[in-house]
Amino acid sequence: MRANKNGGFTLLELMIVVVVIAILASLAYYNYSRYAFRARRVDGQNLLMSIAAAEQRFYSNFNNYTSTITGSSSTSLGFNTATSDRGYYSAAAVVASGGQSYTLTATPTAGQPQVADKCGNLTLTDTGQKSASPGDTSNGSCW
Repeated sequence: MRANKNGGFTLLELMIVVVVIAILASLAYYNYSRYAFRARRVDGQNLLMSIAAAEQRFYSNFNNYTSTITGSSSTSLGFNTATSDRGYYSAAAVVASGGQSYTLTATPTAGQPQVADKCGNLTLTDTGQKSASPGDTSNGSCW
C-alpha cells in the first residue's frame, strides 16, 4: 500500500526560490541605480557645455569671460537659472587671469546625490579640459 502524498512544494523549496529571487533583485537594483546616475550625469554635462558655448560668445564680444551666468545685464551670460534642465545639477563659473580663463563646475543637487554618484562635481575649463572630483570611474567614464 502506498502512502497518499500531496502534490506541491515543501517550505524549504519555497524558501530557496525566495532567496534566489532576492539575490537577483538586489543585483538588478544595483545595476539600475548605476545606470540612472550615468544617465542623470548627462544633464550636468549638457549644462556645462551650453555655458561654455555662451562663455565663448561672450568672449568674442567683450574679449574676456564672465562669472555671471544668470541675469539679463550685458555682463552676464543671460541664463534664467544656473540649474540644469532636469534639475540634477547646478553650475558656477570662476574666472581667472583677468577674465582670460574660466572654470565651470556642475555640482549635483538633491536628485543626483553626490554621495552615491562616484563622479561628484563635474568641471570644464576654457581649454576644454573635462574632469570630475573625486573622479572615481568605477561607474563608467565621468565624461
